[in-house]
Formats: sequence, C-alpha cells, structure tokens
Amino acid sequence: MFNKMLVAIDGSDMSEKAFDAAVHLAKEQQAELSILHVGREAVVATSSLTGIVYVPKHFIDEIRDQVKKEGLKILENAKEKAAENGVQAEIIYANGEPAHEILNHAKEKGISLIVVGSRGISGLKEMMLGSVSHKVSQLSPCPVLIVR
Repeated sequence: MFNKMLVAIDGSDMSEKAFDAAVHLAKEQQAELSILHVGREAVVATSSLTGIVYVPKHFIDEIRDQVKKEGLKILENAKEKAAENGVQAEIIYANGEPAHEILNHAKEKGISLIVVGSRGISGLKEMMLGSVSHKVSQLSPCPVLIVR
C-alpha cells in the first residue's frame, strides 16, 4: 500500500515516536524510507542577541554549521537505528521552513505516506501559529500519519 515513506525528525521525543512508527510501517510494508531533518534558521534581531548591530558573517556561518552538524548527527543516529530494525533508509538534510521542506521532498520523491510527530498544541495557539503537522496534513498530496 505504502511503498515510499518520509518521516520528519527534529530530535524531540515526539519525533522519536514518529520515527519508531515509520520504521515499523516501513518494515511491515517493505517500503523505502526517507528520513528528513530540517535545520530551521532562526531570525533574531542581532542587537538583542549580542548587544551590537553588526554581526560578522563568520559568526552567522558558525551558527549555521553547528545547526547542520547537529542535524546530521540526528539523521545518522536515526539511520543506524532503522538499520538495526532491518530497514534501510536514506537521510536528507534541508534548510528552511519545516512544513514547506517536508512537502517539497514528498512531492519530489513520489512519497506515498508522510509520518510526522504532533507537538500537542491545540485551540487558539494552533490557529494563530499553526503547527508543522497541521500544515503538512492540510497541504499534502498523500496521506499523513500524525503520531502523538
């Protein structure tokens, strides 16, 4: 039924649950599994962060490099865990807005199921901020499993 799956992880407990569910389903369905981590770039007024208006480019590059390094570590650990459970997976690191990147990769790869974790926000907060899982479920061309 599902031959290509995409799971988005961010290192949180909820994404760990989503990952476990995706690995289980991929093994059961004998499906290809792609593991995606999106390094989200924070936009912060530099003066509030450092007390100065100018921030050297190398400082910003160092932060980006560290974010990528941590993201790749999360992905490598997930790939190893999938392999231990008999599932071969590809890992994908991307930068940008998480919902947008998840949807883009799903479309590019012809994904038949997206698996994401729920942040557990609801009501007014979700309506005002929106959640990644909500955006993905509303805009996805394929089924989305939201794990709680």
